[in-house]
Amino acid sequence: MNKTFTLILIVIFTIGLTSALVHYVKMDGFAFAWALNFLLMLCVLTFTETLKGRLASSYYNAKGWERRGKIYEHVGINFFRKLLVLIGWEKLNKKAAPIEKNTTALVNLHYQTKKAELGHVIILVIVLGFNVFVAFKFGVLKSLWLLALNVLLNLYPIFLQRYNRPRIERAINLSKRR
Repeated sequence: MNKTFTLILIVIFTIGLTSALVHYVKMDGFAFAWALNFLLMLCVLTFTETLKGRLASSYYNAKGWERRGKIYEHVGINFFRKLLVLIGWEKLNKKAAPIEKNTTALVNLHYQTKKAELGHVIILVIVLGFNVFVAFKFGVLKSLWLLALNVLLNLYPIFLQRYNRPRIERAINLSKRR
C-alpha cells in the first residue's frame, strides 16, 4: 500500500510541476519543449525507480523483424550511438554504473534497458499529447520543437534499448553456458 501511495504522490507531483511549467513558460517554444522533457525525465525516473516491477511483459521481447537490428540501423541508431559518445553520455553512464563481466551484471543491465524503455515510452506519449495540443492551438510550426526533442530524447532512446536488448540476451546466454 505504501508503494502505491508513493507512486500516486509522484504522479500528482508531476502533474503539479507540469501545470506550473505550462503556466510560466510559453508552450510554443524551445524552452518549453526542453524543460518539459527534462522535467518528465526526472519525474518518470523517480516513478520507475519506485515501481521496481519485474517488467515481464511480452512487449519487451524482441520481435522477429527487429532481432538483428537492421531496421534500427536503417533509421540511424548507429549515428545516435555516436552522438551519445560525442556528447559524453556514454562515458558518464559507464562511470555512474560500470558494467562488470558476469551474468548477474548482464541480467541487471537487461532489466535496466526495460526500465529505461518504459520511462521513455511514458515521456514519449505525454510529450506527444502536448505536441498535438500545441499544433492545434498555436500551429504545426510552433510544435516542431516538441516533436524534434521528443524524437531525439525519447524515440531514439527507445530504439536504442530495443536494439541493445537482444545483444544483451545473447551475452547472458553465452555467459550462462560458461
